[in-house]
Amino acid sequence: MTETPDAETIHAFNTSIIDEFRANQGKVGGQFEGANLLLLTTTGAKSGQPRVNPLAYFRIDGKLIIIGSFAGAPVNPAWVHNLRANPAAHVEIGTEEFDVTAHELPRAERDELFDKVAAAAPGFAEYQSKTSRVIPLFELQRA
Repeated sequence: MTETPDAETIHAFNTSIIDEFRANQGKVGGQFEGANLLLLTTTGAKSGQPRVNPLAYFRIDGKLIIIGSFAGAPVNPAWVHNLRANPAAHVEIGTEEFDVTAHELPRAERDELFDKVAAAAPGFAEYQSKTSRVIPLFELQRA
């Protein structure tokens, strides 16, 4: 990917996934059928408003991990900026909901876990190869 997707397209895409997720106890079809998805609600860094994003997640070494891949775009997704500004967030997984505190992994730990993510889902390695930025990983810990 050589450019950042436009905000309107992303919003429409995410809204359809969020609606399907909530209507079907956390299950969605299409390209994400069978994937581990969660809904992450952050607080907008500028607006202070809640922002909901559907994200793939992984449970690795007892940690709940999310990846700021943005499909290999040259910039981080907005939710990364929001978590860096305010690490308190809310998660929905299936029918379960809970508050979390996000912790961005330091580079060495990120690199080790990214290899495990890429082994489980090779698309993330492809995303990393498309961008010069280091795709961040966050651990979500129950608050």
